Amino acid sequence: MQHIVAVRETDDKETRVALTPAACAKLVKLGAKVTLESGFGERLHYSDDTYQEAGVTLSSRDEALASADMLVGLRPPNNDDLDKLKAGAGVVSYLDPFRQHALVKHLAQKNLSAFAMELIPRSTYAQKMDALSSQASLAGYAAVITAAEKIDKALPMMSTPAGTIAPARVFVIGVGVAGLQAIATAKRLGARVEAYDTRPSVAEQVASLGAKFATIDVGETGETSQGYAKALTEEQLAKQRQQMAKYCANADIIITTAQVFGRAAPRIVTADMVAGMKAGSVIVDLAASTGGNVEGTQADQDVVIGGVTIVGFANFPGKVAKDASQVYASNVANLLEHLWDKDASALTLDLEDAITQSALLTFEGTIRDERVRTAIEG
Repeated sequence: MQHIVAVRETDDKETRVALTPAACAKLVKLGAKVTLESGFGERLHYSDDTYQEAGVTLSSRDEALASADMLVGLRPPNNDDLDKLKAGAGVVSYLDPFRQHALVKHLAQKNLSAFAMELIPRSTYAQKMDALSSQASLAGYAAVITAAEKIDKALPMMSTPAGTIAPARVFVIGVGVAGLQAIATAKRLGARVEAYDTRPSVAEQVASLGAKFATIDVGETGETSQGYAKALTEEQLAKQRQQMAKYCANADIIITTAQVFGRAAPRIVTADMVAGMKAGSVIVDLAASTGGNVEGTQADQDVVIGGVTIVGFANFPGKVAKDASQVYASNVANLLEHLWDKDASALTLDLEDAITQSALLTFEGTIRDERVRTAIEG
């Protein structure tokens, strides 16, 4: 495989692009032919000329898809586009495999070799391909900036002749990549920050950013081999909510980031906890796209309950689309470079390779990921 193709995203809400001119230039340098749909980068003010200068060929959507050896995307592709690909072609994109069962089955039925960016392993070597982490970091930043715009007070402490303004209190729930960036951003803006995670091991990271780690006893917790927090039992969640209520009541801003890979987001902040917050407070729920951490969250909507605004925007990386596109395109280019066979000057699939084993979702008509296959087959 050597013809790499990308077409415009069909979702009008998507502000990012899957390939930047710099990423295309890297792929062309490898020896690949790169073709994009005309107008591919318009949303980010990347002109067709800029892509052509990087060695890209421009084409109509249908022609590009029909000739693709590897289709690169950002949002899960639609069936119409997949049906235009030749059998045996490859796909690299977010595929949301634990929820998009019909898509996964279609990929297998079409005999497409599909790489799910969500399934890139969290290993040291694969860090440069880890799109979940790169996008989560930007989401954490954008969440705090959004909250600062929504709230009716300043974040830093200010001393004025008329008196002292107390700093805003920010409570971050979930100290993964997004949570750490949210903490760092809120601290840079001068807020007083507290943070909580079910993994006590992250307390040192919280402290290193100048924030206070909230101590909430829910019994034994831990993390998976991939570094994700393990799901809590219902009893543990009840204990967590009970102790967390006081932190929520004191907060001006809450940022929730908790997600469990392959499952709906855990419900952490209940309606009673929202009711206990001060009118004018703001909650930003980064898990809105998978059901939300907050009772009352609505995807892509602001909901006001008792004077508390719950922000459920589903694409926070898209708020900083230029940088989000840069790092996502770099993640994709690094994955394709990893798959590239210099001698054959083509993309090759080594099924013994650790990254291919993890991220290759469908191949030769089969669903390779056992977890996804089990979920689909019931």
